[in-house]
Amino acid sequence: MIIGLYHAQITIPKGAEEEGRNFYCGVLGLTEIEKPESLKARGGFWLKVGDIDVHIGTENGFDRTKTKAHIAYRVDDISYWRGILEQNDIKIIDSVPIPNFERFEFRDPFGNRVEMIKEI
Repeated sequence: MIIGLYHAQITIPKGAEEEGRNFYCGVLGLTEIEKPESLKARGGFWLKVGDIDVHIGTENGFDRTKTKAHIAYRVDDISYWRGILEQNDIKIIDSVPIPNFERFEFRDPFGNRVEMIKEI
């Protein structure tokens, strides 16, 4: 039986960890957590989002802007996050409406699709 979600992983280009930390920790305010020593040589970094980990891995060789794959962050103030992202020159993409939710999407600096979602 599956009992929960432990972590999700997205990727950024190899060598882009500092830019990734600037965006994910600086702009989005997420907390970096220590990776196990045995995995540090692979690059990337890990974040804590509530009780779930988000692993930012590194890989080259594909166009992240061509995929619908994404991560969705549940937020309590969707307008706040829209403003923060716009202040950081991140283009907001309006999402297809779904009942009982307010949401929007954007692409991170590496092309990953990201969704901000608030239950209403």
